[in-house]
Amino acid sequence: MSLSRLNSPRLFRQQCYIGGSWVDAQNEARINVDNPATGEDLGSIPSLSAAEIESTIDTAQAAFDSWKRTTAQERANLLMRWYQLMLDHQEDIATLMTMEQGKPLVESRGEVAYAASFVRWFAEEAPRMYGETIPGAKPGQHIIVNRQPVGVTAAITPWNFPAAMITRKAGAALAAGCSMIVKPSEATPYTALALAELAHEAGIPPGVFNIVTGDSKMIGKVLTSSPIVRKLSFTGSTGVGSQLMAQCAEHIQKVSLELGGNAPFIVFDDADLERAVEGAMICKFRNTGQTCVCANRFLVQRSVHEKFASLLAKAMGELKLGNGLDDGVTQAPLINRAAAEKVQQHYQDAIGKGATHLYGPTPGSDQGSFVHPVLISDVSTDMQVCHEETFGPLAAIMTFETEEEAIKIANDTPYGLAAYFYSRDIHRCWRVADALEAGIVGVNEGAISNPMAPFGGVKASGLGREGSRHGLEEYTELKYICMGTE
Repeated sequence: MSLSRLNSPRLFRQQCYIGGSWVDAQNEARINVDNPATGEDLGSIPSLSAAEIESTIDTAQAAFDSWKRTTAQERANLLMRWYQLMLDHQEDIATLMTMEQGKPLVESRGEVAYAASFVRWFAEEAPRMYGETIPGAKPGQHIIVNRQPVGVTAAITPWNFPAAMITRKAGAALAAGCSMIVKPSEATPYTALALAELAHEAGIPPGVFNIVTGDSKMIGKVLTSSPIVRKLSFTGSTGVGSQLMAQCAEHIQKVSLELGGNAPFIVFDDADLERAVEGAMICKFRNTGQTCVCANRFLVQRSVHEKFASLLAKAMGELKLGNGLDDGVTQAPLINRAAAEKVQQHYQDAIGKGATHLYGPTPGSDQGSFVHPVLISDVSTDMQVCHEETFGPLAAIMTFETEEEAIKIANDTPYGLAAYFYSRDIHRCWRVADALEAGIVGVNEGAISNPMAPFGGVKASGLGREGSRHGLEEYTELKYICMGTE
């Protein structure tokens, strides 16, 4: 990688961060990392062995033994230093992110700020990890309930948000008094390693925050097989999450899972259509459609279908596809060629079953992992796009007649992460929000993520919540103390 773009070249690290030190794999095994926009070889990272992962777990345990005894305010102060360093180096982290993940630089800058906001939020929440007192069952008895850190924790994070998916987990873990081992995606390790460098500079003690790289399946197995690791947090596919959950059963590890989605975006006939299109553009085309809460199915009431589709196509025409480092680019390459081929497959399946092409070049006409945004209509429930997460810039519209039909179609999926709808009828807003089977519902709003709110899904979309005070509680255990009289 050319370091000329970085103001602080020290942030570009090609080693793992373990116990406060930068280390290579003992066998010198490496994994190459490339730029999805250009195919450029950016560098490589260590491929650690199982024994080295086990050693990292021991290091995290030793760190936990002292970290858990620090005061909440001490932890908060260190996290605030980390937060400020992230903002101070926002441009460099964003540049690394765009080069390895592909997203437009303006979005990478936004993600760095978003990632930092989780560290700040949990720093502020650390001193508010309150317990409770309960009236005794008999005279002289005192009942106290407090929260204690669960222990050594592990996080396996995805490539689509390589900074925020780490801080949303690590911020909570460290604030609660836990140590953490992070295994980032091998596609986007440099953002994670830059965060580790800044954590080190912030003074977070050695072993409290660790970054390991290598074979995902092996590392996941070692982490879930260890009786020392007391909690695993994973963001990724439902299939892998299910497997990890089964592996965690051996030692009854706590689990948080943020898995696949199939978000419906419902537009009712009384909606403000221009506002609905604005929301659609945000939640469908952010990160070129590669978000867990991305709108996967557009359900539009038949009487407003034509107008909504026209407005959406017009807005899509303003998008610019290109290298994320170039000025004005709003749509970047997908993470790899396989991701582009999935969009192409979903498009061809839909067209073959009767869908209508409304806007954009046919997927597959671009080179490499680039895919232009494309809009199709006349979509039916037997098409792949209605049942599988596309994770790309394919907008698929189907129509409905009644509110009841829209809810039925929206809920006809094993997933339940996010759902969106637009309506100006306050009574409908409450009815539909209550009826949708999703952990997150956006009502007349396309941007729903923030550190103050609990993020997570129901059904096959996962367990647990991240962000908010509930995200902090995920890294604690309740202890009930019953004190009697002498």
